[in-house]
Amino acid sequence: MAGGERVDRIMPAGPLSMAVAFSARQQLRLPVNEHADSLRAYLNDERRVVEALLDPTQLEILGPGHYRYHVTRVQLFHLQIQPVVEIQARQHQGRLELDSLHCQLEGLGLVEDFQLQLNSWLVAAPGGLEGEAALAVSGRQPALLALIPQRLLEASGRSLLNGILANIRHRVSQQLVADFQQWCLSERGDDAPAMVP
Repeated sequence: MAGGERVDRIMPAGPLSMAVAFSARQQLRLPVNEHADSLRAYLNDERRVVEALLDPTQLEILGPGHYRYHVTRVQLFHLQIQPVVEIQARQHQGRLELDSLHCQLEGLGLVEDFQLQLNSWLVAAPGGLEGEAALAVSGRQPALLALIPQRLLEASGRSLLNGILANIRHRVSQQLVADFQQWCLSERGDDAPAMVP
């Protein structure tokens, strides 16, 4: 997401295995030049917005406002990892909020106490969209990574989080805006394809 970015790391050492935790946060301020006055109504179409924000081929609809998302598989050194996150979407104080409810890790069953938290929101602001996404990962260092130097593990974990947030930012700035334009056309009874700015 465009705007400020902050990455924090906490690495409390344990006597037997090391607890690792990384967090990243990015803010969004995205100008929308056309039909900005319709953004609030568009964000009320929760399912459509979620499917524009997240790759629909990796998204399962579990119920109203309840989704399961298979995060794109990533490689951490020689390990293939794919988080699977259950997400709740809701309207709250004029914002569309997406929060993780539960997460499991596929492809790396050796991580104890693994947790992935995603908290994000979007709101229609004068002239565009504003929002924020925060991502946090914690767990015990896997035995398969026990020999990885701490600085290298820290840098790789930070890179993974920022990569996930960068993908969300890209979909907001490209896919979400294009879908909003198409939504505006359909609301006006025009089926012409939307143009990505």
